[in-house]
Amino acid sequence: MAGGIVKTTGDGILLEFPSVVDAVECAVAVQAAMAERNDGVPEDRRMLFRIGINLGDILIQGDDILGDGVNIAARLEGIAKPGGICISASAHDQVRGKVAVEFTDLGEQELKNIARPVRAYAVVPEGSGAVMHKAGRRSLSAPHLSIVVLPFANVGGGPEQDYFVDGVTESLTTDLSRLSGSFVIARNTAFSYKGKAIDAKQIGRELNVRYVLEGSVQRGGNRIRVNVQLIDAETADHLWAERFDKPVADLFDMQDEIVSRLANALDAQLISAEARRAERSLHPDAIDLIFQGRAWFYRGLTPDHIVKARGFFEQAVALDPGNIEAMVGLAWVDGALGTAMTDDWSARFAAAEATSIKVLSLAPNHAAAHMVLGLVQMFTKRAAQGIAECEQALALEHNFTFAHGLIGYAKILLGRAEETEAHINEALRLSPRDTFAYTWMVWIGIAKGHLNRDTEAVAWLRRGLEANRNYSNAHFYLAAAQALLGELDQARAAVQAGLALDPNFTIRRWRGSFKARSDSPIFLAACERNIEGMRLAGVPEG
Repeated sequence: MAGGIVKTTGDGILLEFPSVVDAVECAVAVQAAMAERNDGVPEDRRMLFRIGINLGDILIQGDDILGDGVNIAARLEGIAKPGGICISASAHDQVRGKVAVEFTDLGEQELKNIARPVRAYAVVPEGSGAVMHKAGRRSLSAPHLSIVVLPFANVGGGPEQDYFVDGVTESLTTDLSRLSGSFVIARNTAFSYKGKAIDAKQIGRELNVRYVLEGSVQRGGNRIRVNVQLIDAETADHLWAERFDKPVADLFDMQDEIVSRLANALDAQLISAEARRAERSLHPDAIDLIFQGRAWFYRGLTPDHIVKARGFFEQAVALDPGNIEAMVGLAWVDGALGTAMTDDWSARFAAAEATSIKVLSLAPNHAAAHMVLGLVQMFTKRAAQGIAECEQALALEHNFTFAHGLIGYAKILLGRAEETEAHINEALRLSPRDTFAYTWMVWIGIAKGHLNRDTEAVAWLRRGLEANRNYSNAHFYLAAAQALLGELDQARAAVQAGLALDPNFTIRRWRGSFKARSDSPIFLAACERNIEGMRLAGVPEG
């Protein structure tokens, strides 16, 4: 819950947060702490706060912030009950389903010096069916993607290692809180369980979470071993386990790498688990549909998978038109369809760009929206701009490894294929088992082909296909490289595998696609050489 104090005004405080979720979670924690402080205190000596929260534009003037965004928050604080929280509709749209509290719709409110009525919502007080995450009490249902990272156990280590172990736990808590739609129990609450016997079901009930992550760190000689497992808090089933065994290096660098790998792996595992829950739901809500869309998208970049994913995102938007994550999902699948061999790729890219820009107007710091916008720019002759957008995504979310991969691909479009491998190796270092690792390996294979290193291209393309055989374009790239090496039987087999996944792939459509991506003479010449290989392998002309 990273927020900063802008200024104090008598008995008031103005704070700015990077996200509305952070602001609401902080407000809930503050009011829960004040409720505990006031417990048993005579009524005339109790300290009661009122909190107003708004999402809106601000003006920065020196060390101060001004504007209607601030004024509305101040007016909402004025109509909140003592000890209560009142938020605007714009804030409510962003936190609905992401925080473990319920809201009461207060309707349109006429606020002093605000031109238009503002719809307001109040946090339902404890005792009315909602919880402000107080141990031992439970809300009606655990939020989607809710998780607690329990303090990792220090197995046989001394005080120095204890600091390292606690650092892994804290950093992982922070990184998981950045996952889209996640609800992560704060560090202080999680550390109250340190050294205690663990019962996942009990912890799930006490903290009202769906998942529990536990782990241990053990140092032996010059190696450190990290074991971690994800548990379903409702059933106590073990959903996923992983072990990291590395030589001891700089502990800070090791902590950063371990946390990055865990956060990326958990992102995919949690989405898969939430999608399975959603499939069992008789009445899925927008968030359920979003997780199902993501799960289909992550299965592989075939036209069929992407279209199925798009269907779920469309349903989510129909249920909740203002849902940012549903809109980002639509933008991402439209961008993916634009990269495929479709006749309407231009329309797909236009739709993806329009949706991304709309999301960024509502949520300027949404890393995935920056990444999708960058993808569209890269594939529409604006590779340099696309790289800048992906760099912005990484500045906002350093674990966004797909952005590293995209930057590597953009270097191919710029005719600088020799730079591709370094960017993608960084993505693979941070997330070696990433859902999209197969695409990155294929992109290195494409880069090697553009550098006339066909033997290396074949090796990388095979690695990508071993990780996921559903990437149809990879089969055609492999066929071209094999044909150029004279391996015609293998090349023809690769073509058949590709056509089984994408029967509409033709040389005509592929040429139209790459000519729309870049004007780089180096890139275009390499693509023509690629077409020569495809033709030798028997790809249809179209």
